[in-house]
Amino acid sequence: MAELRIPEETLGNYGHILGEVALTGRRLTRDELEARRALGRAAADAGHQLRALVTMHLAQTREAWPRGAAGNSPATTDAVLAAVEQAVDAFAEGFERAQRLTVRREEAARREFIDDLLYGRSDLVRLAERATRFGLRLSRAHAVAVASGPEAYTETDAVPRSVEAALLTRFSGRKILLTTKDGRIVCIAPGSQPDVLRYFAKQAHAATDGGQVAVGRPHKGPGGVVHSYDEALEALDLADRMGMDEPVLYASDLMVYPVLTRDRQAMSDLVRSELGPLQKARGGAEPLLNTLAVYFDAGCVAAETARRLALSVRALTYRLERIHQLTGSDPSDPMHRYSLQTAVIGARLLDWPAKEL
Repeated sequence: MAELRIPEETLGNYGHILGEVALTGRRLTRDELEARRALGRAAADAGHQLRALVTMHLAQTREAWPRGAAGNSPATTDAVLAAVEQAVDAFAEGFERAQRLTVRREEAARREFIDDLLYGRSDLVRLAERATRFGLRLSRAHAVAVASGPEAYTETDAVPRSVEAALLTRFSGRKILLTTKDGRIVCIAPGSQPDVLRYFAKQAHAATDGGQVAVGRPHKGPGGVVHSYDEALEALDLADRMGMDEPVLYASDLMVYPVLTRDRQAMSDLVRSELGPLQKARGGAEPLLNTLAVYFDAGCVAAETARRLALSVRALTYRLERIHQLTGSDPSDPMHRYSLQTAVIGARLLDWPAKEL
């Protein structure tokens, strides 16, 4: 029934051309072929389906097919079939060109929207209106997950496409937007559906051969997406600086770190005061700073710390004593431990001692 709703003028003078071909045996002219391409482009722009249009061509071919003994000669049949092939091919070529142009325009509009959305550009009211075209209702809370891997990805690469296919199979009908930005895979989902981002994290971690995924907190409004996106990026950056190797990071679990660096000057003073003396050690501060970091990560258990550092417990004890001698703070003393551990975290956040404070 779909092809019956297509106006007959969509095919132009197709039937008349076939009638002339049956009488003369001629081929379609250049102008006629170009006219067929133009009709194909117009049909695509009108939203018709190519399958229905081809069916319509075949129906008109049957109607216009030459009748009578002379008209059914092999030469006439060959000429008409050649004309049908020329006409349908030119029409389909125009149709496909228009579709490719439409796809490119849609891709450009989608990329522009994503850039505006993740960078917080454009008028927020207008941004919210544009979002409905891509299945997002920005008046509600949304959360963003960002996956990084060993290489930079684009939307056409196999890795993001496999992740997207898995999401669409699992969550068909959900309002999900998956894209790439600055070489990372980005997933935007309603904040009320944390299962989507958990599943995205699982799929992205596997598809990127162990890449890391960070999930921002849900936030409302057009500016909420960029806020959540920034949180996810900051979590990835924090993981890199702090040496965190967890496959999935949640910004909500890492809020203490921004708090610690909110007063950068105070944190710099603490690092210099607590850890500055380590620079006097042979080999500089970095080996002893790393020892402290592993010691605290291991729950201040000497045997586990030694195992992680590939040291003997005796060698580790010597290092801890050396730290005590240089800084005046004993890592094994609960009274000193908090300041030392906070200073170690600050050193990682501020990239000390690689950077001067």
